[in-house]
Amino acid sequence: MSTYEDLGFAKVDHHRMKRKGFPEVIYCQGKTPTQIAAIAKKIWEKGHDVLATRANKKAYSAIRKVIKSAKYYEEARIVLVQSSKLKTQNDKSKLKVSIITAGTADIPVAEEAAVTAEFLGLKVDRIFDVGIAGLHRLIKNLDRINEAKVLIVVAGMEGALPSVIGGLVDKPIIAVPTSVGYGSCFEGLSALLTMLNSCAPGVAVVNIDNGFGAAVMAYSILKVK
Repeated sequence: MSTYEDLGFAKVDHHRMKRKGFPEVIYCQGKTPTQIAAIAKKIWEKGHDVLATRANKKAYSAIRKVIKSAKYYEEARIVLVQSSKLKTQNDKSKLKVSIITAGTADIPVAEEAAVTAEFLGLKVDRIFDVGIAGLHRLIKNLDRINEAKVLIVVAGMEGALPSVIGGLVDKPIIAVPTSVGYGSCFEGLSALLTMLNSCAPGVAVVNIDNGFGAAVMAYSILKVK
């Protein structure tokens, strides 16, 4: 039996649930609404939940035509179709991940991480706008931050927040640089380089604006606990 389904324009990986613990995720950017809907329909028909990232309203409308229960999380740019099956199989809800942003402008990337993490069955605590421009905001939330097993720290501009938090807590930190900032941020490159050069131990870095990747890494860490 084939482990994938060939649609011509896409080979839908139905085996991924067995390999990774969650189904193939649809990255919508660069795909047409028709292609997105066709892939989503095949995933759903195989009994798997559907997660589509970088989705706009056209992608959502296309998916909803073939799967009526689809939901759109506009800020996260995610379309989600979920039964209780995946959450039951991946129930890590007793293990909390905190998703922390430096600023309000970083929230869309943080929400991509949060919605993805919840899709994977994780318990999510959102702690937003506690960047280094006002460290008292971060310090006030340290007890709450320390309740989590893994931290996803999302920051643009100079990207220093993961290093600051890394010097204060003993949790694994997944740093997410965002493309938020003025010209010299180079669309997130400055934040990325800052995070990669962190002197705080225990900080790992995903790509610019990759909230999805951060959530999957958090799930991978918690999965083995």
